[in-house]
Formats: sequence, C-alpha cells, structure tokens
Amino acid sequence: MTTVENDALTIDIASAVAKELALPLKKVTATSELLADGNTVPFVARYRKEVTGNLDEVQIRDIQAVTKRLEDLQARKQTVQKAIAEQKAMTPNLLKALAAAETMQAVEDIYLPYKQKRRTKATIAKEAGLMPLAQLVQKFPTTGLQAEAAKFVNPEKDLPDIAAVMAGVHEIFAEVIGENAGLRDWTRKYMRDNGHLVSKLKRGASDKDTQEVFKLYYEFSMPISKVANHQILAINRGENEGVLSGSIEADAEAIARYLKFRLVGSKTGEAADVLIAAANDAYKRFIGPAIERELRKELFERAAGDAIKVFGTNLYHLLMAAPLRGRVVLGFDPGIRTGSKLAVVDENGKFLEKAVIYPHRAAKYDPKGAKDTIIKLVKQYGVSLVAIGNGTASRESQTFIADIIKSDLPDLQYVVVNESGASVYSASDVAREEFPDLQVEQRSAISIARRLQDPMAELIKIDPQAVGVGQYQHDLPTKELDAELDAVLETAVNQVGVNLNTASPQLLTHIAGLTKTTAANIVTYRDENGQFTSRAQLKKVPKLGPKAFEQAAGFLRLPDAKNALDNTDIHPESYKIAEALLKESGVTTPGAEAGQALQRFNNQATADRLGVGLPTLQDVIASLGNPGRDLRDDAPGAVLRSDVLSLKDLKPGMQLQGTVRNVVDFGAFVDLGVHEDGLVHISRMAKRMVKNPHEIVAVGDIVTVWVVDVDVKRERIGLSMVAPKEN
Repeated sequence: MTTVENDALTIDIASAVAKELALPLKKVTATSELLADGNTVPFVARYRKEVTGNLDEVQIRDIQAVTKRLEDLQARKQTVQKAIAEQKAMTPNLLKALAAAETMQAVEDIYLPYKQKRRTKATIAKEAGLMPLAQLVQKFPTTGLQAEAAKFVNPEKDLPDIAAVMAGVHEIFAEVIGENAGLRDWTRKYMRDNGHLVSKLKRGASDKDTQEVFKLYYEFSMPISKVANHQILAINRGENEGVLSGSIEADAEAIARYLKFRLVGSKTGEAADVLIAAANDAYKRFIGPAIERELRKELFERAAGDAIKVFGTNLYHLLMAAPLRGRVVLGFDPGIRTGSKLAVVDENGKFLEKAVIYPHRAAKYDPKGAKDTIIKLVKQYGVSLVAIGNGTASRESQTFIADIIKSDLPDLQYVVVNESGASVYSASDVAREEFPDLQVEQRSAISIARRLQDPMAELIKIDPQAVGVGQYQHDLPTKELDAELDAVLETAVNQVGVNLNTASPQLLTHIAGLTKTTAANIVTYRDENGQFTSRAQLKKVPKLGPKAFEQAAGFLRLPDAKNALDNTDIHPESYKIAEALLKESGVTTPGAEAGQALQRFNNQATADRLGVGLPTLQDVIASLGNPGRDLRDDAPGAVLRSDVLSLKDLKPGMQLQGTVRNVVDFGAFVDLGVHEDGLVHISRMAKRMVKNPHEIVAVGDIVTVWVVDVDVKRERIGLSMVAPKEN
C-alpha cells in the first residue's frame, strides 16, 4: 500500500468520535489517552475529572465503544484495499469510495465484486469467452445481436446454441448487477424505508404453540421504520422455535422500475431486454435475499442492543437496591415434595442454623411441626424478618408465615424475595466452596436471606443472565451481553465500594484494577495475615502492582482502619489535600462536623491555594463530610408484609403497593406478593404518553398501583400507575 493510499484510508478517529458524540475534541483526546494508558473507566470517571473535563462513566464508555468501532472500520478498509490492490484492480475512484465509506456494510459492498468466490455460472460464461458479447450488449445495438451471438456457439464449451450463449451473457450481467455497490445501497435504503417486517404461523406449527405465546404474530405486518424491538425479538424466537416464519416484504415492482431506469433508461430493444431480465433475476437471486438478510440482521442487532441496555439498566438497579442492615433474617426456600428449606443468618450474613419443614400438603405433611420450628428459630436467634423465595409454593408459604405472625409472632414480618438465580448459585463451585457440608436447597435458603440483607454482595455470585431482569436475554448475542453486564457490574460495585476485610473474591474481582487472581490473592493474604489495617497494606499482596493499587485503592473501604481516610472514597493520592483541609477546618476526623466546617470555605480559592483541581477538591470535601456513605441507602427499601393476598383477592380498582421486578420495552412487572407479578403496560404508566418505561420506573422501585383486570385462569394481572379517577 502506498503512502498516498494509507493517508486516504486513515480516519482521524478522535475527531470522528468527538463529532459523533457531540463532545469537545480535547475531552475525547484526553480520555482516550487515559484509557490507552491502562486506566479503568471507574478510576478515570472518579479520579481524573480535571483531565476528562468531568465526563461521566456513560460518556467515557461511549468514547471507548465508538473508538473501537472506528478502529475496526479503518483496519477493515486497509485489509480490503490491500486485497483489491493485489488483484491489480485498485483505481482512484475505488480508493475514493473506500475512503468515503462510513460503515462496515459500505466497505463490504465495495469489496464484493473482488472477493474470492467459488466458480459461478457467470465465471463459467466468462471462461467460455462470452465477455465480448456482454460488452456489445452494453452498447445497445439496435440490430444483429442474434447474429453476433451465433458466432459464440461452441458445443465444446458447452454452448450448443444461441439460447445457451444468451443464457451465459444473462449470468454475467446478473452477477455484475447483483454485486453493484450503488444498486445494493439504493435497494437497501428503499427496503429499510418502505419495507415491512412480516411474520406468519408456519404451516403445521400450531401444535408447537399450545399456549398461544406467539398468537400476536400469526398474521403480523409492521413497517420496518415502526416495528418495536420486542416485536423483532419475539418473531426471531418464534422462528427459532419453529412456530413462525418471518420475512421482509417490499414493493418488488418499484425496485424493478428503479433498476430498469438505472441500467437502460429509456432505451428499448433486445439488448435492453437482456439487461432488464438480468436485473430482475439479480434482484430475485442476489440483491433481494442478501438485503433481506442484512436488514433482518440489522433489526436484530438494533433490538438486541436495546434489550442488552434494558437488561443492564435493570441489573444495575437490582444491584443498587438498598441493603437491609441490622436484621437477623430467616431465609425460606419454599418446596412441597422435598419440604421447605430454612436458613438463619445473622446481621452480617453469617450462617447460623438450618432446618427443613413440611408446611404444605405432601407425603410428609406436618404443619404443626413446621410452625413449632419457625417459632423456635425466631425466638432462639432473634429473627425479625423472614425472606420468602417467590418460586413454587411461595404463596402458600406466605399464607403459612402470615398465620404464624397473626397467632404467635406479631412483631415478625416477611418479604417476598425474587429467588431467580438462587438455585444456580446453590449448585455453583462458589457455593460448594462456601458451604461444602450443606445441600443445594439449604444453600439456596441462605442466598435468599442474604440477597435481602445485601443484594449486591449476593447477586454478584450469580450469572447475571439467571437473575430474571431482562427480556429475551437467552436469545441475545453472548459476547455483547457479557460485555454490557461486566460493565454494569463494574460500575455498580465501584460506585458503592466494598469492605476490604469482608468482601468475597467475587465482589473484589469487579473492583477497578483487580483481576480474578489478585482478588483471590487479597483473600488469601487476609486469611493468612489477619484483617487489613490500611489501604497501603494492599501493596504487599502478591501480583498486585502499583498500577493495580492506583486503580483499586479508592474503591476499597476499611471501616476500622487507623487512618479514617481509608474508610472514604478519597484516593490515597489525595490524602495530603484531605489532611490539609481537616487542619484548616479545625476538625481532626471526617464526619458531619468536618462537612459543616468545610462548607464555609471558598472552594475555588482553596483549590488554587492547595494546587488541586476544583472537581477533586469538591469530591474530597463531600467525602470528608460523609465518610463511609453508601449510595444504596437512598434507594427504596423492601416492602415488609405481615398479611397475605392471593390472586382471587384482587379486584379491579383495588389500590396496592408493590416492588418493580422487571422493566421491559412495553411496561413493568410489579410484585404484589401474590406469586404472579402484575403488568403495568407502558400506556398505563402516566397520564402523558411514555416512550420508554425507564423514564418512569426502575427495578427495585416501590410503586403504588391500581388493579385493572385479573385473569385467574391464565394467572395474569393488569395494573395501572394512574389512579382510576384519572384514567
């Protein structure tokens, strides 16, 4: 590749990123340099605000993602240019088109005619010497075409007659037209703007959808420009399960008219007819199917991208749910045939006691024994709260506990906990290592109790795809989903910070700068040397080098450290600033008193005097005034219950309070404590039109709802967040 060609294909990536994200070039360049130097997103967002110009994590990750996409595009352009050049086919116009291409698809369209491919009918026709005749056709001779075609008849080349010769010419034109980048691009845009996504019940497939899950899509047609993401994913799943057949339909006649206009204009005659026939065939065999595949892929990627974002948002709010501190909890994993498993954990999540009871009708039905066991455990360990899993027999278990509260333990309360993923955790290597002597179900009861006490610490042990807060998550591309979930876990864990002396290896792994190995080494060091007394001790942990310490230290807390700053989110690099501020305030330790004293300071003047950036100074002052603050404390808490409702108790117009369990494109599912979650459709979320449910609610929110309708047979509950009188 020549220097000129290199320059033509070189993208000014920083400028392109800045333009696409509408960010100042200076901020993009500085952020990119920090990331390239091995800094993590949480560290950059928190501790390099002066450098980035106060960009938040979302903006930094956007810069990271767009930069990667443009780098990949540039690399692909260079690969394609090299491949075409090796065929000695590169021209100035081709190089210009390649340089101007803004998407991978545009690059692939340019490369298509030059791709190595298997021998086609067109290839065979060229090998038989038919290119001169094809070139003649392009000149639109008014007469003599058949006579010219007769000159190419050659049985030895499998061209026994004129019809075979013209068929070969047809194949040459069909392939050339089918690979024309401009025609493909126009067809793609036309189908995108005017096509419909269509689905139908596959012939003979009704017995595969006995519950009519896909009934809405048996006869479905929606403009591509208007089709909703969840509809795309539903059709894809229906196809994968053999229930539906999906396709993209467009006006083939309109496309044929355009192809005719582009290829022959107003010309008529036999040559024009040859080209028109080849164009129609090219659309039918090559362009149409290829563009349909591309658009289906494009729709899926759009829908999957949205679903991944929805999943990530829901997971974030689930992880950031308020912890329930200072309560001894009884975990209750409901079961019928094998009994219900109980586990008592203390205020810090330490496992204390286990039991199995049989409160529900089965072979070992023993309601009295079950009741006696509950009362004994509550009184013996000072249990104040029961965490009941929301799986099989949950409603019956709620009734059982509610009856005990009413008759014997009036101060006891219960919470219905989303147990999604508890069984996955219970059978995992992590659970076996943590509780080697317990059965799977007993581990599950512990997990249910702990996820109420500290949702993040417990949920971090579970595969995010098992927690049930997404839509169609098992249909989504694994690589992209995993990347999003890793980013969400990293963001949530570092925003909260973790206790260096109690955090599990799974929790530590998500701290900025730490890996699975260094997280395990921290725990091993802790076990062998006792609890950490300072952040500086981290430097003694094997394989935890200076860079890892720099990235991680600010997100690790030590409530009992000798230096009170070790229990704040102030980075060790800013300790001198923090100490100077405390000295000037006349207060010796961080806390409310220090916060009040520091509020009187002129921040800009103080920043100038101490030689520190204003954003860092403001963060240090906020941390000194509120050491050990947990962002999750501002989140809504769990709904504590002492009575129970069943599906049959619900009546239209009834007002209830519930917890948002999942948010999807078309609404939100709310747990009312009746086993089945109710759906607040997007149209019933507010008096105004809502485009995105996330504008209104998040997973973990406590919301007031009104019952709209109840289908007991199908176990479906329709809810509204708008009071009936306002409907």
